[in-house]
Amino acid sequence: MNNTTVSNDSPAAPPEITLIPNNSLLTETPEEGRQLAVKMARLIIKLTQPDEEKRLQLRDVYGNDAMMLIAVGQTVATEFATIAAANNYWRK
Repeated sequence: MNNTTVSNDSPAAPPEITLIPNNSLLTETPEEGRQLAVKMARLIIKLTQPDEEKRLQLRDVYGNDAMMLIAVGQTVATEFATIAAANNYWRK
């Protein structure tokens, strides 16, 4: 699937969100890959909860819940695994 922009035409639709920045999973280093994974995880949260005020309210809830924090880490890890595979694990 080449289209990475999500759009919804309903009246309450959030602005378009590009889920894969620069339309590429390729990065120069593992550190850049990890940063991209965090960014992608944050974008999916923004897509699923487009109301910024609500996200700010919920941040206090999940920021104090160990299981929710673990779930965030797992989401980033999954994104990072995908990016690492796309980069052939940065092997030359």
